[in-house]
Amino acid sequence: MAGHRATARGLAITRVRRRITPARRPITPDLLITDRRFLIRAPRPDSTNRRAVTLRRAHDTLAGTVPTSPTNRAGLHIAVGEDRRSPTAKTRRGGRPSRTDALRLGERILEVATELFLAEGYGTTTIEAVAARAGISKRTFYHRFNDKAELFAAVVHRIIEQLRPPPEVPLIEGATVHDVLRRLAGLILRAALSPRALALHRLVTAESVRFPKLVRMVNAESATQEAKALIGQILAREIRDPRFSSEARVFAAEQFLVMVVAQPQRRAMGLGAPLAAAELDAWADNVVTLFLNGCRGWSAAASKKK
Repeated sequence: MAGHRATARGLAITRVRRRITPARRPITPDLLITDRRFLIRAPRPDSTNRRAVTLRRAHDTLAGTVPTSPTNRAGLHIAVGEDRRSPTAKTRRGGRPSRTDALRLGERILEVATELFLAEGYGTTTIEAVAARAGISKRTFYHRFNDKAELFAAVVHRIIEQLRPPPEVPLIEGATVHDVLRRLAGLILRAALSPRALALHRLVTAESVRFPKLVRMVNAESATQEAKALIGQILAREIRDPRFSSEARVFAAEQFLVMVVAQPQRRAMGLGAPLAAAELDAWADNVVTLFLNGCRGWSAAASKKK
């Protein structure tokens, strides 16, 4: 009779060396047992329905609560040592900045560094000055940049990217090759004569003797190679002469860039009167005409030599 009464309680519990195991029913994820208590919580809106059950009163509490079928088990959640704080309590977030805040901070550092480099020069600008104006510590600065040279490289890259036409603006557009090159020359002039492009050119020219790496750094970041490749493709479609080799097209593209930019840039920097908008348009048109005539004449002269 005593044995029958023990099994009728629904769950026999045996304590062996501080470990509790069920005698007949296996432990399932729905029923977790510890040395000291059970913690049962049914999915009701009122969180006060949870019951703490001691081993001594297991029969009284579990007899009508423990589910006996898989369907009923889905409606009961039993956890061990559950946090009894309100379910609406939120974990406190740390002080690490969000991705948006980190991007904004990076832009602020680069903007401050750009202003200092272009106004004070590379040699005079210090990391301390950049950090102070940006409102950051030197530790925050070095978390993003290894040294001043790396910061300057990032500044140059940012300036070059800002000078590029927007992605939706086509680089090659026009009914004739003259129109295509004329429009391309206008885009190049607009970028080269912008205030920041001129300031960067002054900076590199002034600091090139003390810091020769600056020139290589700017050339590596510039869009010169991209422009030469684009002009070479245009010439290859226009002049279908096998004697007008790829090397000749690269040389011609380099001359085109110098012809378009050099004189207007020098005058914009104070070596003569700056060209007005109408004068720049005429300049670009004359350069394209001279350039195409020279390329066609070069091809014809090469044919005669052969």
